[in-house]
Amino acid sequence: MQHRLFAAITLASLGLSALAASPGHAAEQVRLNYRGFSRTVPVALLVALADTGESSGVLGGLLNQAGQDAGELRSLLTDPLPADPIILDRALNTGPGEWVLDYLGDSIHTSAGVADRQALRSALVLSASDDKQITLLEVLQNYPTEEVVLEGDNIQDAVNRLASFLRPLSIFL
Repeated sequence: MQHRLFAAITLASLGLSALAASPGHAAEQVRLNYRGFSRTVPVALLVALADTGESSGVLGGLLNQAGQDAGELRSLLTDPLPADPIILDRALNTGPGEWVLDYLGDSIHTSAGVADRQALRSALVLSASDDKQITLLEVLQNYPTEEVVLEGDNIQDAVNRLASFLRPLSIFL
């Protein structure tokens, strides 16, 4: 009996470590809703815009239809906000932090609208973890679902709100 219990615990441990070792999911597509238009854009096109300033494919078409300047979107995607990942995680797990997550969740959310707060918290902390900075592009890249919805009409206000939340935390950097 003890041998079976030991075997079961060992197998369970191996299964859990395999899950922990497997790469996490990250957004591959962004459904960009902007000025009444909605298009699904590969994250790779947003990365290309950030790197080169050029918009192409479905992203270029959406920006043209919406009358949006690619440079403004590029700036929004790449402007960094300073954030220590440990302090950020702790702050996001407070009442005010959850309020900010809910506010941001109106602009950046899952397609299904399920676990938005948790997904956004994860994406923000992961974005800050390598360089103590957050960019919108990193948040989109680290979002833990295959598709993330970005409400383009509200995103500037959401980024401004996040910056206001992070500003007092920057004294700990």
